[in-house]
Amino acid sequence: MPVRALLVDDSPHRAGLRPALDTAEDIVVVGEARTVEEAVRLAAELRPDVVLMDLLVPHRPGIDATRAITATADPPRVLVVSIAEDDDAPLATLRASGPGFADRAARREQVVRAVWKVAEGGAVFGPMVAGRFGVYFTAGPELPCPAPFPDLTTREREILELIACGHDNRQIARRLTVADKTVRNHVSNLFAKLGVSGRTQAAARARDAGFGR
Repeated sequence: MPVRALLVDDSPHRAGLRPALDTAEDIVVVGEARTVEEAVRLAAELRPDVVLMDLLVPHRPGIDATRAITATADPPRVLVVSIAEDDDAPLATLRASGPGFADRAARREQVVRAVWKVAEGGAVFGPMVAGRFGVYFTAGPELPCPAPFPDLTTREREILELIACGHDNRQIARRLTVADKTVRNHVSNLFAKLGVSGRTQAAARARDAGFGR
């Protein structure tokens, strides 16, 4: 039986990932979603074996979809395919009960192998991410004071710091050398995590927590 896959992605990487899955032996893409809401709905309707999840889907973070999908009865396996630049992203995937994290920059055949392994019940995090886990879990017993907004990734914290300093999205994109759309996605995700409706509220909460000083 082929592995039935649902692709959740709104990035340019989608154009490269879909052909890789289509040409892979024993993998069938049964649907595609661009938002968290679509992902949760299609996962329930199509009953895929594996959901390939991007963390930077619009409006709400992909981790929300991962939590919602894995909380259902007899859920599909979730393989997060996203940017591995943040140490927090793979850990957030693990906390959300996602059994795998594949770096967006990985070769196509590596992603295909990850889909097969996750579908068979295995866990996939790759050597770089596994190394990060090793550092995280073998750290000394002395724990640091909890940082404010623990749900934010490292990149989201950087962006929140710049928002607190009064920078707009275009200025942030230039400062971090990333695309404007990438910044917009991060900003949307961190607004959702902070429970705020706009930059003014986000900046106020950030400054109250010590950002932007």
